[in-house]
Amino acid sequence: MATVRDRITRTLTDAFQPRRLEVVDESDLHKGHAGHRPGGESHFRIRIVADAFRGKSRIEMHRAINAALAGEIAAGVHAIAIDAKAD
Repeated sequence: MATVRDRITRTLTDAFQPRRLEVVDESDLHKGHAGHRPGGESHFRIRIVADAFRGKSRIEMHRAINAALAGEIAAGVHAIAIDAKAD
């Protein structure tokens, strides 16, 4: 079974064909905070560089990423920190 991190990576790769992509599970940094759950996979940091973001504002990039990950968010991902760039 794929991890949430693996599914996020696959979803973002399919949606944006990034030149660089890093998906980090930071759940261990949030123990005792809202949204944390045993076993982690609740808080992620995404660093992505993709030509698909060329000409988009920061808000547009974040909205596109959140839309692509709507299923994961609905399934229990509590927080996503995003660093998105066109190049």
